[in-house]
Amino acid sequence: MSGHARRSAAMVALSLLVAGCAVGPNYKRPLVPVPQHFYGDAQAAADQARSLADVPWWDVFDDPILKALIEESVRNGFDARLAAARVQEARARYGIARSQFLPSVDYEGAWQRARADQFLNPAGKAQTRWTVDVGFSWELDLWGRIRRLNEAARAEYLATEEGRRGVLLSLVSDVAVAYLELRELDDELEIAKHTTAAFQDTYDLFNRRLEGGAASALETSRAEGSLGQVAAEIPEIERAVVARENQINFLLGRNPQPIPREGPLMSVPPDIPPGLPSALLERRPDIREAEQHLVAANASVGVAKADFFPRLSLTGLFGNVSPELGDLFSKGKTWSIGSSLLGPIFQGGRIKRSYEAAQARWQQARISYEATTTNAFGEVSRALVDRTKLVETERQRARAVAAFQEAVRLANVRYNSGLSAYFEVLEAQQQLFPAEISLGGGWQAEERARGAAPDGAGAR
Repeated sequence: MSGHARRSAAMVALSLLVAGCAVGPNYKRPLVPVPQHFYGDAQAAADQARSLADVPWWDVFDDPILKALIEESVRNGFDARLAAARVQEARARYGIARSQFLPSVDYEGAWQRARADQFLNPAGKAQTRWTVDVGFSWELDLWGRIRRLNEAARAEYLATEEGRRGVLLSLVSDVAVAYLELRELDDELEIAKHTTAAFQDTYDLFNRRLEGGAASALETSRAEGSLGQVAAEIPEIERAVVARENQINFLLGRNPQPIPREGPLMSVPPDIPPGLPSALLERRPDIREAEQHLVAANASVGVAKADFFPRLSLTGLFGNVSPELGDLFSKGKTWSIGSSLLGPIFQGGRIKRSYEAAQARWQQARISYEATTTNAFGEVSRALVDRTKLVETERQRARAVAAFQEAVRLANVRYNSGLSAYFEVLEAQQQLFPAEISLGGGWQAEERARGAAPDGAGAR
């Protein structure tokens, strides 16, 4: 082996050894205070490891139509497709970063015909030059700059993938919420139509009695006013139904069309096992995404720091030069190989400021990670408390509906017995309608309502 070859081999081996040490800080997860249990969760146990995240969404929503809507949104929804495209872009960028580990090989072919001036070419002959070259260049990663670039690109790719998972979770939640709101609007519309029919019967009764001289104009006017007030809710609810259907269609990535629904509305979900607070760090896509952004920012600090050090590159050229195309690959062979060392001397503070900017971006990413984690604990705590309190709210609303239904029944009995004016019946009905609407369809007291409460026609 020649001396030049030995020196080249030694340089490559040295560069590979030095490449094992990358400048810049290695990533360490920041310490985030983790609560022992979720605030507001009275049933939390320190050893409770199971979480609602362990349960597939198709087991949570016991509704085949809702399952089908969610599956379609995950396949065709605009948000899901856009998130998938972002992942593809990040994967491609990661591949671009990885390509810097390998040498860059290029080719060049050229043809030139020229005539030199008469001082160099007294005969004035034109000359033809055919050239074919293959060249390569390879930056030896002495200080880990390329490795840090790859580390940052990989972290950004993983962050995008976690972002996609977060988008899908939000999409599933948005479709489910919109669908359940649509089902509640259906029940509200049914209540409004039922109540309107009752007030219509009442108005027709008073109108007939007014024509027969057995009722006063005041009673008839109040009955008509109550009828108009309740009937006005029907078109408003119908408008809200179409708006909610359009929202679901958009989430599914399709044009406006009716949304099918069948079967009873799902009642309050079962108790939610919250799991361990520390496990939340490993489960939530938003926390995992924020951490990957932090990993990328940490690696970028190493990239900026590597700019303070010189870069060593190997270059080579292999080719042929010939005045005739036929002799291009038989004569005129040329080659060259070399190395270059490029380092900064004076940059006007650019490299230093770039390093400071990278450190500042790392600080921002760390703060964002800590804020995302803290916010996640708050969201879980709020969800647990909301579910507990909403169940109690629904129980009290169902209690109110049952009481107003009984008031309507008693008011009808008193009126039919001649013990009171029909004003009591109208007042009781007016109180029952908003109570049923606020219950969202009366999911607990609906069956009792069908058999216990007479409508306004009972006054006949």
